[in-house]
Amino acid sequence: MLFEPRWFRWVRWVGLAFFTTIVLLPLYVMATSAAKPLRDVQGEFHWWPTELTLRPFADIWRTIPLGRYFLNSVLVSTAAALCSVLVAVFAAYAISRFRFPGRALFSVTVLSTQMFPGILFLLPLFLIYVNIDQLTGITLYGSRLGLVITYLTFSLPFSIWMLVGYFNSIPRELDEAALVDGAGPVGALLRVVVPVATPGIVAVAIYAFVTAWSEVLFASIMTSEQSRTLPVGLQLYSTQAGVYWNQVMAASLVVSVPVAAGFLMLQRFLVQGLTAGAVK
Repeated sequence: MLFEPRWFRWVRWVGLAFFTTIVLLPLYVMATSAAKPLRDVQGEFHWWPTELTLRPFADIWRTIPLGRYFLNSVLVSTAAALCSVLVAVFAAYAISRFRFPGRALFSVTVLSTQMFPGILFLLPLFLIYVNIDQLTGITLYGSRLGLVITYLTFSLPFSIWMLVGYFNSIPRELDEAALVDGAGPVGALLRVVVPVATPGIVAVAIYAFVTAWSEVLFASIMTSEQSRTLPVGLQLYSTQAGVYWNQVMAASLVVSVPVAAGFLMLQRFLVQGLTAGAVK
């Protein structure tokens, strides 16, 4: 066992306390601001509310249609996560297990898309959606389906790349044993590889969900009033009369609780998935 000097222990605890304070302090200010009347939030700052109230938590549902925006975010993020997992599993398995012409080029192309900023895809996607609507009558611009497809353009490449590394860490002998028992390539994938790769698949799903949940740029351009998501909807608390800061804080807390709870429950899968393939 390595000896840990006492000074190092003190430095470690002081560092942990410092960074924990940095992380928790904004959350504390958010929570206390949500429990203040608007005049207190706009006035002189106090670390503790001079008047506690839960009215902002009731007003957030009346000031804007927060329930609709919350539902849109849940549907779009869940659909984007499921589609990313479904496509990435088959694509990553093909790259990991099979040798075919263009395999290396395809892998590099998938990964290289992450080098480009998302705003470069905004205008091409907008033009594609508008032309599809004119030619086929299928409305993608301003719809939840169009937003799901948009999110796949930048969540899917990373999902494929991460699952390739995870599948590479799974012994090929498992696939071969399943093939000997009569299972085809798809059967070997679904019955043998997928159960073993559950942590990596969950990590991909969490990444795709969180990416879609917190995205603002595309959601602000590619949505309508009916398909608007939470990151864009929260901006509507800013009106010509002023900004309802206490409601902004209250709404941010309310919509963050389900995501934070789900993240904590699946955290162990995320850690296992991200570290898979690091050591062979």
